[in-house]
Amino acid sequence: MRLGVTVTPEALLPGSRPASSTRRSAGRDRRAGQSLVEFALVFPIFVTMLMGIIEFSFVFNALLGVNFASRDAALAGAEAGDTLGADCVILRAVDDAVGPPTSDERIVSIAIYRASPNGTQLGAPTVYTRGGSTACSFIDGSTSTQPYTQTSNGYPESARCNILIGCDVSRTTVDNVGVRITYTHAWVTPIRNFIGGGSGGLTFDRSSVMRMEPVL
Repeated sequence: MRLGVTVTPEALLPGSRPASSTRRSAGRDRRAGQSLVEFALVFPIFVTMLMGIIEFSFVFNALLGVNFASRDAALAGAEAGDTLGADCVILRAVDDAVGPPTSDERIVSIAIYRASPNGTQLGAPTVYTRGGSTACSFIDGSTSTQPYTQTSNGYPESARCNILIGCDVSRTTVDNVGVRITYTHAWVTPIRNFIGGGSGGLTFDRSSVMRMEPVL
């Protein structure tokens, strides 16, 4: 009895594979090559998005930290009023409030100014830049040195009004003291290479205003 099977000469050769198996293998190779091309196209986009999320997290943290530091410093300035050494109290409050992952070494400058009730700056500020040192003396005889250099004194300690009935004709009540912090965020990831941010980092400022604690 013979079975209806046709055997081709190629099938009898050693190591030969059926045509259907060869087609399946070729199909798998094409799919693997397509997946590799798709991965090569998508992977850079994925990495860039990941770096952007990480960098945004650090920038947002720095914004919140500096904003909190300005509020803390403005509160310290409102309590210090026109007392001797008020500026050092403000500078120290800023450095104490700026903590990891932000760094007080990245603070560019701190401006102390008189403000209107709605926060608008009035007149020239007193400005301190990071670097050098400023020594302050307090009314109790103690001293404090802060790592800042005074570059202008437009709103000196003695000119701040914390008397409830006012200090002169133009100031009929206590001052509103403002503190503005300028800060440079150092890039954490190589995302700067994609957005053209340069090597200097991202510089921004945050400010807060507080009404001075009145002296009756």
